[in-house]
Amino acid sequence: MKSTIIRTLPAADVDMGGLDVKQALPAHGAEQIDPFLLLHHTRVPVEAGTVALHAGVPPHPHRGFSAVTVVIGGEVHHRDSLGNSSVIGPGGIQWVSAGRGIVHSERPSAKLASAGGAMDVIQLWVNSPADKKMVPASYHAATREDLPEVKLAEGAVLHLIAGEYNGSKAKIPTLSPMDLGRVYAEKGARFELAFREGYNAALYLISGKGKAAGHGMIEAHHLYEFEKGSEGVSVVAEEDMDILMITGAPLNEPLATYGPFVMNNQTQIMEALRDHQAGKMGVLIEE
Repeated sequence: MKSTIIRTLPAADVDMGGLDVKQALPAHGAEQIDPFLLLHHTRVPVEAGTVALHAGVPPHPHRGFSAVTVVIGGEVHHRDSLGNSSVIGPGGIQWVSAGRGIVHSERPSAKLASAGGAMDVIQLWVNSPADKKMVPASYHAATREDLPEVKLAEGAVLHLIAGEYNGSKAKIPTLSPMDLGRVYAEKGARFELAFREGYNAALYLISGKGKAAGHGMIEAHHLYEFEKGSEGVSVVAEEDMDILMITGAPLNEPLATYGPFVMNNQTQIMEALRDHQAGKMGVLIEE
């Protein structure tokens, strides 16, 4: 199995409007791993007795990409301008396909706010193809139990978030071809992950550490990018491991970004700003 890790991107600690975030992508020298634009790993403490609507991330707009929230711990309450309202717990997924525009918020659930704890999440931004950036927005959610489980080896399973893997198909629709999954491996497990031909591929270690064939040690809070043409990777878990596998067909399109808007040129960015200010991306009134 051809497998070469060409870049190791440690998640840098950054301040995002008062939130402490570990940012693995973008990074110095890595604007994106096409079509993946951003990977943030965030743990938001929630004190017991907090008012849920006063915590988390308040309403904000998006256009031109999908914001994928992977819930590691706690519960996240998603609300949006389409009228969706759903709570997802550990192992689940919230997939916001922003299309031409959506406004959403990400708060702790009422249960979490009452009891206290933390929202521990990864947010992955996936670029949309130019011809699909202005499609209607949509929202999809999946619990841990909703995700197809694929056995990789003794002590190692993959929960399929999007795309296909070993004959299993995910239910969440995507705007371009990709295979995303979350791998849980017990200490001592030996397993292989296969990448589709032509896809860009990377692994983000949420927790644990192990050894990747041809590379050596891989550890938590690092993003590992593979050389184009890599067929996959063989891993031995040195500790219990929790891994996010991100692979997808590159779009190879111009990129223009401004905050929560991802388009192909600056004119489209200006249009997005104007449309949001005019309320054309919707309004979210939280209750």
